[in-house]
Amino acid sequence: MPVTPFHFGLGATLKAVAPRHVSFLSFAAVNVFIDVESLYNMMNGNFPVHAFFHTYVGAPLMAGFTVLLFLLARWCATRFYLPNPYRWQQLSLLQVSVGALLGALSHVVFDSIMHVDILPLHPFSNENVLYEVIPLLYLHLLCTFLGVLGLIGVYIRKADEV
Repeated sequence: MPVTPFHFGLGATLKAVAPRHVSFLSFAAVNVFIDVESLYNMMNGNFPVHAFFHTYVGAPLMAGFTVLLFLLARWCATRFYLPNPYRWQQLSLLQVSVGALLGALSHVVFDSIMHVDILPLHPFSNENVLYEVIPLLYLHLLCTFLGVLGLIGVYIRKADEV
């Protein structure tokens, strides 16, 4: 299933550990943007389902696209009223860039472990050495654990601010 929330667990943990350096919003956004390619391929019967943006060449390009969308949205917010949930307009370019890049690269790592059709090193190699390096159940448990750990960390940080 594209756009799985399991990817977000690591993002929550990174946000809890380094809140001034990582944007969870850009981490989550790039994960969704990457999976748009898979959704398109699934709907059109294309194979591989996980193609260019599920590589270490394509994923950083999607991270760059995410950062550009953020800059465009922030520019629009200076000219028009845009809602500011989660204070996205106050995020620094560094936070957005780090979140997007970590989200994109971790997406390729996690999906490389669980999907047979990914060639993460393409065009340099047609191998996927991460495929099934750990069982799928353990990968899902790891992502869930990271999500819970991240939520606890964010909660503790918010409680310290009060």
